[in-house]
Amino acid sequence: MEKFEQLHGVAAPLLRANVDTDAIIPSREMKRVSKQGLGEGLFAGWRYIGEGTREEAPAFVLNRPEYRGASIILSGPNFGCGSSREHAVWALREFGIRAIIAPGFGAIFANNCVRNGLLPLVLDASQIETIARWVEQNPAVNRVLIDLPAQRVTADGQHYAFDIEAGARQMLVEGLDAIALTQTRQPVIEAFHEARRRQRPWLY
Repeated sequence: MEKFEQLHGVAAPLLRANVDTDAIIPSREMKRVSKQGLGEGLFAGWRYIGEGTREEAPAFVLNRPEYRGASIILSGPNFGCGSSREHAVWALREFGIRAIIAPGFGAIFANNCVRNGLLPLVLDASQIETIARWVEQNPAVNRVLIDLPAQRVTADGQHYAFDIEAGARQMLVEGLDAIALTQTRQPVIEAFHEARRRQRPWLY
């Protein structure tokens, strides 16, 4: 998994509450047996003018020229609520999104993010709105800097601290999936089995 340490990128303001996983990728877009191609269906109900077409809706933020290539989304509370489909995170990652800044996330969605190298970053709604207003002045120039090891967001010369669970931070910074994270504890696991083998040899 790709490591996440620092990200300096264009931040697209999608300041809506309760952006659910069906909005992130509608079920009609999940026709593939792999992760490949899911980015095309990202926000399909909003990005395109109607079902069955790929004609872009010009007003949607990710279709606007100044936000092309955005790697950060600024959004509202409860982002990623709804069903537990991991396809939502896969679609975001393939599209190029590496971080979402919101006041809160659906719990399963947030866990899926961490396990796929996407940072679910929590800031207060007022802080996100302040960042969004600054970004909107000149999105190409007013880029947001996320420093995960320092747990800090920088925008318009202001620093915003954020919290993240230690295990999630380790997975992202070191580029570990759940299996690789477990393998970092290999010496402890082996010591446990060796002690158990001595105490209960008949089990082995």
